[in-house]
Amino acid sequence: MDKIAFGTDGWRATLDTFTDERVRIVGEAVARYLEDEGYTDPVIVGYDARETSPGFAESLAEVLAGHGFDVLLPERDCPTPVIAYAIVDRGLSCALMVTASHNPPEYNGVKFIPEDGAPALPERTEKIVENLAEPELLPEDEWGEITNIDPIPNHAEHASSLVAADLSDLTIVYDALYGSGQGVTDLLLESAGAEVIRRRCEKDPTFGGGEPEPSPSNLQELADAVDEHDADLGIANDGDADRIAICTPDRGYLDENLFFAAVYDYLLESDSGPAVRSVSTTFLIDRIAEANGQSVVEVPVGFKWVGKAMGEHNALIGGEESGGFSVRGHIREKDGVLMALLAGAVTAAKPLDERVDALLEEFGEIHASKRSVVCPDDQKDRVLSALEDHIPESVAGSAVKNTVTLDGFKLLLEDGSWLLIRPSGTEPKLRVYGEAGSPARLERLLDEGVDIVEPVV
Repeated sequence: MDKIAFGTDGWRATLDTFTDERVRIVGEAVARYLEDEGYTDPVIVGYDARETSPGFAESLAEVLAGHGFDVLLPERDCPTPVIAYAIVDRGLSCALMVTASHNPPEYNGVKFIPEDGAPALPERTEKIVENLAEPELLPEDEWGEITNIDPIPNHAEHASSLVAADLSDLTIVYDALYGSGQGVTDLLLESAGAEVIRRRCEKDPTFGGGEPEPSPSNLQELADAVDEHDADLGIANDGDADRIAICTPDRGYLDENLFFAAVYDYLLESDSGPAVRSVSTTFLIDRIAEANGQSVVEVPVGFKWVGKAMGEHNALIGGEESGGFSVRGHIREKDGVLMALLAGAVTAAKPLDERVDALLEEFGEIHASKRSVVCPDDQKDRVLSALEDHIPESVAGSAVKNTVTLDGFKLLLEDGSWLLIRPSGTEPKLRVYGEAGSPARLERLLDEGVDIVEPVV
């Protein structure tokens, strides 16, 4: 059990550690948590496209059924947001999702998603961790039923009702990266009328020898395909399709910050409401909000905090620079499938490149990036404490106007640029983020950010 370490909303590890025995221990912990809290409704157990995922899902289903819970088990691998939506759609107690998201094939993981379909907050996952134990199941005649279902159509119907998009004039290249978006995101786009050209939409549990991460380096071929087919848009999802990445005809890979800004701008044409963004996400959102008489709520990195704030503030949209977004009227969980349909709707109204150009013309250029500095997990608290005494008065020639300590240290500079130093929640590293008005300015900002961090690591 000491090998089971819950992170943001679950446990992820390489397959030498992520074993069937330990997966059953996690299932036992969730069953005991549900019993302690008085939950009695069925549970759904989803899984992604990894070779090992269906077997792990069956083990979890068996443990939960062995505690008397009826369990719904999808007929095929599904995106995480499809499983999360099924909880609310069917009135379930919770979901367990077997996925390692964008990690390479030698990883797997399991996420716990509570009854509201939003990411689990720490007070929930801490209670689950306290219940980690070897399974103790009821006699078989007292087990719940395990039923196979297809949760994809209900999610698609909901997405289509939420985003009424006519995409009949669009050609979209869709890249599933061999993940669970295949046969889901592409079909949703086609149902709205788009001509869809598919890439990496076949089964391959090795992910083509790479990892299902929709990064610029992994999506150059998608950008090339958009050009080759004279397409209006390129869309990719990560392995469990909760995140989205975009390629446009003029820009190729579109920075997620700019995509966020374009979608918020589009939504504000017919609706109103605040935006929620993580501390590492662009201030362009703030400028758009202010120009439309709206507000922005800043939260720590992690979609659980975005989702929480969306509920508290009735936000129109919430998002992160890593490509996770959700909108009002949907579950407060990032959804790369729904956002693909919304990306199509935005493009149908006005080409994304044109909208982004207009926003940058009105509000100024933004360039954002990040660097990493290796830092062992057990040293992160010490390093952050040391940094508190080493905050400079200026960075890259601009005075530090204010310091935000919501998540690490975010230095707001007089010229409108900013630098953020925070610990990674998933790797033994510190992240150095920056945003500035030009590429050269950004590079100088990041260089000095790394220079601030390295002496105290």
